[in-house]
Amino acid sequence: MLRQFTAVVALAGFAISGALAQSYPVKPIRLIVPSSPGGGTDITGRIVAQKLTELLGQQVVVDNRAGAGTRIGNEIVAKSPPDGYTLLMGLSTLAIIPAIYASVPYDALKDFAPISQVVSVPNVLVVHPSLPARSVKELIALGKSRPRDLVAGSAGTGTSPHLSLELFKSMAGIDMVHVPYKGSGPGLVALVSGEVAVFFPSAPSATPHIKANRIRPLGVTTATRSEALPDVPSIAEAGLPGYEATQWFGVLAPAGTPQAIVDRLHKEIVTALKSPDVVKQFSAQSAQIVASSPEQFAAYIRAETQKWAKVVKAAGIKPQ
Repeated sequence: MLRQFTAVVALAGFAISGALAQSYPVKPIRLIVPSSPGGGTDITGRIVAQKLTELLGQQVVVDNRAGAGTRIGNEIVAKSPPDGYTLLMGLSTLAIIPAIYASVPYDALKDFAPISQVVSVPNVLVVHPSLPARSVKELIALGKSRPRDLVAGSAGTGTSPHLSLELFKSMAGIDMVHVPYKGSGPGLVALVSGEVAVFFPSAPSATPHIKANRIRPLGVTTATRSEALPDVPSIAEAGLPGYEATQWFGVLAPAGTPQAIVDRLHKEIVTALKSPDVVKQFSAQSAQIVASSPEQFAAYIRAETQKWAKVVKAAGIKPQ
C-alpha cells in the first residue's frame, strides 16, 4: 500500500509539474540586466528577450539595474519570488564578485537556478586613438616607461573587463590607474571621449566603435582570434603569451524556481539560440553560442568562481 501511495503521489507531482509548464507564463516576464544600456550584457539580453517574447507568447521586458559592479541587479533577482517572472541576464561578474568583495548580499552558487549559458565572447583590449601604442607590445612598453600614467576604465569593480585588465597588468608587469564605470556603455563613452585611455569591453559592445574607427583594438582576450574581428590578434599572440580571459552571459532564475519552469525556459532559450536571425545577430557581435543545460551552466559557474579567485589573489587585489 505504501509503495502504491508513493507512486500515486509521484504521478500527481508529475501532472502538476506538467500543467505548470504548460500554463507558464501567464503574464510579462522581467529580465534584469545588471548593467547600463549599450554594453555587452544589455545587447545580449535584448536579443534573447525579443526572441523569447515570440516563443513564450508573453512580453519579456529588459530592466536595466546597473551599479555596484552588477551586485544591485544580481541581488534583485536573488531575492525575487521564484516563480519564473523575474530572470537575470547573468555574466562573468557573478563568478568574480565573491573574490572581490568581502560582503555580498547573495550567494552566487546557492541563490540562483542556472538555466542556460547563452554565449561566450572575448573582451577586446582597446585604446583611445590618441594613445601612441599600436600593438600590445607597444602598450606594455608605454606602461613600463610611464608607471601609473595610463588611465584604464572598466565596466565596474569586479566585472570581467576589470579582471581582464588586472590579469593583463599582472602578467605584463605594469600598472595603470583603474576607473570603474556603471557598465561597459558609460565606460566606452569615456574611452571615446578620451577620459580614459585603455579599456577591455566585451566584443559585442566594442565592435561598433571599432568599425567606426572611434577606438583602436590591440588584441582580443581569448586564446585565438575572433571570427568577427579576424584582423585583431589575440593578446597572447600579440605579445603576452598565456593570456586568456573569456566573458560569458547566461540566464538564471531565483533559487527554488520550479523545475518545470526552468525546463520550459531552457527549452525556449535553446530554440531561440538556434534560430537563424539570432545566430546572425550574435555572430555579428563576435559571440559564440553555447546553449548549455542547467547542470552544465551550474558546473561552469563553479569552475569560473574558482578560477577568478586565483586570479584576484595572484593580482594582489584585497577584498573591498
